[in-house]
Amino acid sequence: MEVSVSETGGLSRRLEVAVPANEVAKEVQSRLKRLSRTARLKGFRPGKAPLAVITKQFGDQVRAEVVSDLMRTSFAEAVNQEKLRPAAGPRIEPIALGPESDLKYAAHFEVLPEIAINPPESIALERPTAEVSETDIDAMIENMRQQRPVFTSVERPAQPTDRVRLDYQARIGGKPIEGGDLSDVHVVLGSGQAMPELEEGLKGVRAAEQRTLNVVFPAAHPNKTLAGQSAELHLSIKAVEEQSLPAVDEEFFRTYGVEQGGLPEMRAEVRRSMEQELAEVIRSRMRTQALEALYRSNPIEVPQSLIEEQVRQLQIETARRLAIRDASQLPRPEAFLEPARRRVALGLLVTHIVQSQGLKVDRERVLARLNALVEAYPNPDEARRAYLQNAEAMRQVESAALEDQVVEWVVERAKVTERPMSFSELTGFGRSAPDHDHAHHEHAHHEEAAGVSSEQQEAGST
Repeated sequence: MEVSVSETGGLSRRLEVAVPANEVAKEVQSRLKRLSRTARLKGFRPGKAPLAVITKQFGDQVRAEVVSDLMRTSFAEAVNQEKLRPAAGPRIEPIALGPESDLKYAAHFEVLPEIAINPPESIALERPTAEVSETDIDAMIENMRQQRPVFTSVERPAQPTDRVRLDYQARIGGKPIEGGDLSDVHVVLGSGQAMPELEEGLKGVRAAEQRTLNVVFPAAHPNKTLAGQSAELHLSIKAVEEQSLPAVDEEFFRTYGVEQGGLPEMRAEVRRSMEQELAEVIRSRMRTQALEALYRSNPIEVPQSLIEEQVRQLQIETARRLAIRDASQLPRPEAFLEPARRRVALGLLVTHIVQSQGLKVDRERVLARLNALVEAYPNPDEARRAYLQNAEAMRQVESAALEDQVVEWVVERAKVTERPMSFSELTGFGRSAPDHDHAHHEHAHHEEAAGVSSEQQEAGST
């Protein structure tokens, strides 16, 4: 087998391979002889057809299979012989395939770049630090009260922040439509959760009142019959309820899972949750900084084929995240180029560090990461089984755990300075009134695993 390699620009290579004609012919004859022992041809007993007849009947097909197999195996041998590391599969260019000539072809592909990591000691990182104060706990409990408002029926007209309970019937052209009637709908005035026309039409209503509104349902309405349609809504007001905050009492504590210990235990639970959230935010900040510094301080050439593959992956992830079904609604591929390049480059850098530093998968880290993932699902035990039974999903978890080890390797060697901050500065608490329910403080990285239902994935995502 003759092999020659040439560079065609950057990481691109052209590998030309020639397999002697006698080797091709020898393999073709060998396969035809094996086939003759079992072939069933009309007019001949099984396995008794002459080789000449077998060759005439199956020769072209067998030769095509041999050529395909020899291209695959000779390419692998040639790459190994030349110590090349293809980034992706080759594009094959046939040169000579005739039965009397040597098998010749050219393989076009990209190779992985040579990587040399600059000393991480030159990297500067900033570790945020913060403590949970009593004032922070007060603010968190107040926020938790706001997440559990108490609604009390009133006889007066509805005002902003009141909750209106109603039934409605939607009519298009005066005719009822499937799925257009809803009972016991709750609308909090001023929350922006209902159609603007509906919120506006509920201002000043009283219990037992009837109203008719003209509305246009949004184009993205889940009921396709109603989406984008002009309709009449016939409203029956069942109650107007005034909103107030719950008392900080035993009932309130039980709402958040504190059965005993009263206010001191409630505050202790809130503190534990906030400190856990704080630690996760700090870890996330350090992880982001370390990976960004690794990327910026180690510029490498990246195979275009891997970038294109990542662009497609990012498009799929974006479509799934935004529930986009029409590909034309996605941003143009160019918008994903830089994120794709960064993801590929970081993947190569992380892999190089894992290999050069001899880092091994830490099973305890993998289990800890898996447990953090499944806690977000309605049925953690079922989700855990789904992950454990899915090899690809577990490879992703292991890969993430190894990446954590690389981050620690960088942080341990980098120049780290501390920056004191407050809890709210660091977590963003109170900035946009996020839902800080006590039971949902833990942050986890969610990775989709085949075998875990889409309903579980949706319910488990933050």
